[in-house]
Amino acid sequence: MTDIAGADTSGAVSGGVRAVLRLEGLALFIGMTLLYYIWDGDWWIYAILFFVPDLSFAAYLSGPRFGAMIYNAAHSYLAPMAIMTTGFATASPLILSIAMIWLAHIGFDRALGYGLKYETGFSFTHLGRIGKSAN
Repeated sequence: MTDIAGADTSGAVSGGVRAVLRLEGLALFIGMTLLYYIWDGDWWIYAILFFVPDLSFAAYLSGPRFGAMIYNAAHSYLAPMAIMTTGFATASPLILSIAMIWLAHIGFDRALGYGLKYETGFSFTHLGRIGKSAN
């Protein structure tokens, strides 16, 4: 059987699938930011917490394998969705706000093409290569 997907073995999506994933990220960013606005959240909290997941970059100081693991933990939907579920279950506005901001951050990153990282290095993501080495 012929592989119609091509010879790309990078593990990254491409073409229309990549575009859809980036549009989903944009929709998540806009949706969570709009929900935060409707929720009447404090914008100073939004501004402070929006880039907190990027502190996971520091894990790359311990090497690409550990860096990818920590970065991916901070940039996957698993934790913020669990927090959002907890926020709904406990009717906690603060917990829900944190989850919305975290999901908005992830959506923003995905819309810009910053995907989950592979252990081969920071610039290798599930959405394709990023940075100067991408070209």
